[in-house]
Amino acid sequence: MWLKENLMTFEKRMVAMYGDAGQVWLDQLSTLLQGYADLWRFDILPAFENLSYNYVAPVRLVDGTPAVFKIGFPSDGLHTEIAALRHFDGKGMARLLNADEDHCAMLLEHVVPGETLWNAEDELATAHLLDVMSKLWCPYEGDHPFKAVEDWGQDFQRLRQQYQGVTSKLDVRKIDKAEKIFFELSSSSAEPVLLHGDLHHDNVLSTQDGSYLAIDPKGVLGEPCYEVGAFLRNPFGFLENENPRKLMERRVEMIVERLGFDRQRVLGWGFSQAILSAVWCDEDGVDCGETMLGIAELLETL
Repeated sequence: MWLKENLMTFEKRMVAMYGDAGQVWLDQLSTLLQGYADLWRFDILPAFENLSYNYVAPVRLVDGTPAVFKIGFPSDGLHTEIAALRHFDGKGMARLLNADEDHCAMLLEHVVPGETLWNAEDELATAHLLDVMSKLWCPYEGDHPFKAVEDWGQDFQRLRQQYQGVTSKLDVRKIDKAEKIFFELSSSSAEPVLLHGDLHHDNVLSTQDGSYLAIDPKGVLGEPCYEVGAFLRNPFGFLENENPRKLMERRVEMIVERLGFDRQRVLGWGFSQAILSAVWCDEDGVDCGETMLGIAELLETL
């Protein structure tokens, strides 16, 4: 039953996002799935339960090796993901086995057992996340036009334009402060590397040897310290912990100790990105803005 309901929700989302073109893509999906199963020689299994904006399913290759097939409505975001996966090439990241950029189709390493850090004890989760981060960062020397973090920061101004200077339910003073900090940090950044861009508890999976690998990179150019922002504002529900301030202080302490980042840069990126995430929640009509503002306020007081 869950599979049918999940697919129906996924289909509605595709149509809501892409209109008639989304429906055409959905109508072609079964043919695409079979075509790639024949081309890349795998048997496709029922889709994963948590489908969001792409169709993702476990598969079994002809030699019995488990893998993952992912396909989405063709978009710049998926083209960027493919380019990022090729750059990381399995270093701290699930490996890309094959890809077709034209249809935004990917064959990926299946990370087993694949448990996320969503429910892990906070200090242990922090240690694993920092270990994954340190494996990812190196300069990008290819020719894909990755965006820079400064490009993402333009969304502060876009929200103002959308509301003609009044930033919806968000506190304009917080927006102004976050934007100022964001671009001050951007202008004084270390040499850029290719970042994951959304490295949090749900985007790292456990391997059989007890380590973790990242999945679903956004792919953005920026200084390594920028990467901690997504982690600091997750997992969703962090503020419901018994003492979130103490946990956040320990996270920041571990980041500074293990990665050598300046404490004020860590707090600044964390605060400004939490506000930026609230902006994105507002734009998307998603009910998460209050949580992001709460994280921002916590970081602001450390």
